[in-house]
Amino acid sequence: MNHESLARGVPGTAPGAVVALAVTGQISVDPVEGRTIRFGRNRPEVDICVGETDLRVSRQHGVLTRRSGHWWVSNTGQLPIRLPKTRLLFRDEEPVPLPDGYSPLFVRGSHDREHLLEVYVAGEDGGRPAMRHSAVTQPPKRWRLTEDERLLLVALGRRYLLHESNPQPVARQQVAEMMAELQPDSTWGIKRVEHMIADVRARLSAAGVHGLLREEVGEPVGNALNDNLLKELVLSTTLVPPDLALLDELY
Repeated sequence: MNHESLARGVPGTAPGAVVALAVTGQISVDPVEGRTIRFGRNRPEVDICVGETDLRVSRQHGVLTRRSGHWWVSNTGQLPIRLPKTRLLFRDEEPVPLPDGYSPLFVRGSHDREHLLEVYVAGEDGGRPAMRHSAVTQPPKRWRLTEDERLLLVALGRRYLLHESNPQPVARQQVAEMMAELQPDSTWGIKRVEHMIADVRARLSAAGVHGLLREEVGEPVGNALNDNLLKELVLSTTLVPPDLALLDELY
């Protein structure tokens, strides 16, 4: 059995077709309206088996469906499916369309295990993407921040830039106190901190970053919105560890 990753593409596939790969096997389905691929633990009753020895994985945990010119993933299991960009898809939520190309789907199991289902949707040209070994590397999309926004977000995300395990945003009151100490000639309070953070979240959300709005994360919200914001800023290298030098006066 061939377990080569689909991340390298799929050769000779019809445009719009989908290929799904798990450790148990592989399936390819043409882009016919209404076609489905069922995946889950119960090998005899699904099209591709995922997590067959893990009782935390539902017997039918999810479905890929061809509809309106796209492949959609829906969750029919008890535990969430983790999509790219750390998005979680829960049972009975609206299906999510899969983009052309490679999408890894992770099914949460027992004891922090995750079971991988690789999915590849062929684009208009069908198969494997062209190799571009010597092409110029595309830089990450870095977000524009004002000087005050950068300083505030470095203070808010200090633990992320220090590579702490499971970091959380610094409390807003503490951020306000840090900003007041760094900029004694300015008026800093918790409301100003909250408004500036909310403005950055709104700006990035409007540009397509998911997980920065209350309705996108569900209740209870907790620190999720600012956690997602800081992860995006760090992963895009908008904020980098050397930015911690902006806080040197405090430490």
